[in-house]
Amino acid sequence: MEKLYYENPYQKDFTAEIVNVIEKDNSYHIELDKSCFYPDGGEQPYDIGFINSSPITYVYEKDDKVYHVTNIKPLKIHRVKCSIDWKRRFDYMQQHLAQHIISACFSELLNINVTSVNLGESSSYIDIDKSIEDAQIRDVEKRANEIILNSIPVETLYPTNAELKKLLGKKASIKSNEKIRLIRIEDVLITPCYGIHPNSTIELQAIKIIKWTKKGTGTRIEFISGSRTISDYFIRYEWIEKMSSILSCNEAALLNEVKNFKENLNKALSENGKLKAEIAEYEVQNILNSCESINNIRIVKSIYDNIDLKHATLLASKLTAFPNVVVLFAVKSGDKSNLHFSCSKDLKILSMNSLLKDAITLVDGKGGGNDFSAQGGGKNNNNLDSAIQYAYNKVKDYVVGNSKI
Repeated sequence: MEKLYYENPYQKDFTAEIVNVIEKDNSYHIELDKSCFYPDGGEQPYDIGFINSSPITYVYEKDDKVYHVTNIKPLKIHRVKCSIDWKRRFDYMQQHLAQHIISACFSELLNINVTSVNLGESSSYIDIDKSIEDAQIRDVEKRANEIILNSIPVETLYPTNAELKKLLGKKASIKSNEKIRLIRIEDVLITPCYGIHPNSTIELQAIKIIKWTKKGTGTRIEFISGSRTISDYFIRYEWIEKMSSILSCNEAALLNEVKNFKENLNKALSENGKLKAEIAEYEVQNILNSCESINNIRIVKSIYDNIDLKHATLLASKLTAFPNVVVLFAVKSGDKSNLHFSCSKDLKILSMNSLLKDAITLVDGKGGGNDFSAQGGGKNNNNLDSAIQYAYNKVKDYVVGNSKI
């Protein structure tokens, strides 16, 4: 079959004849006599588009034949009009060429090899075999964009054995009748490749390395190129404008304003934490002075509505730091609820874990802990009063000696 995507990667529409249709897994796999659809299993993601009005959702190659998968059975006609999703196609052409250029720059500047490649829907990445410094990343990015701006032609070559050895500077074994396909960008790179690319580096517009993370002994380099880079720039510029407006400063002063804002926020949070701790001390004293005491054991039970769960936990911790205290807290948050049961370390017979697991079933919840502290959440706060009352009765029964938990 004719692989039109190699002859002209810019061709968006074509007319072909249906050679065969295979029905499989409730879908139809269409073989054409020629195709512009780039298949899966190659150097970049497959194309999608239409055959007549039928959406093509997957394309693959098997036994040198390209199959186009659709959920609509083709009519009994042989000649069909086909079109590919050009926006998707050209985007992946840009990302693919960008990957080649970035890989070449790592090799040229740092003598670093690429071990794997992935072209994704929103960003792509390469894995390299060494760790790397931030400054080296920026050097590679700068060099890659220089190559783009030089508007260098991207050539596709099908060399013979002798030509291949000369071009690559090493021996290359070729199977009988096999065509080796090379991509060449002047002195930048020459490498075997069966993907499709723009005709010139200038069509990439720009490359941006957006993230790099350590991966084993190497590094994963995440990047965007082409229209993705331009879109990313406009989005980020809009964010900068909005942040500048919020902080009432110009763009040049934005970074310092954000730093100052963070420092002031951290300071305020620290002061707020200290104030909450001081307030908690007063709350604890008031709670202990007003709570019920049975046989010298103080029982604190309370249902809070939409308070910070961390604050309730802090109060419970401070209360049970005193001897002979049992805390039964419930916190409502919308339709959900949380239970926190705890007791002083000197009350070694009461198991807060067992008590909570019994009580929390009344609010359709789950949770657990240990003998001294347990907590969990429930989906139903309608029975929250009953859950706390149940726990209170069990504690009271134990304290007055009627039963043990």
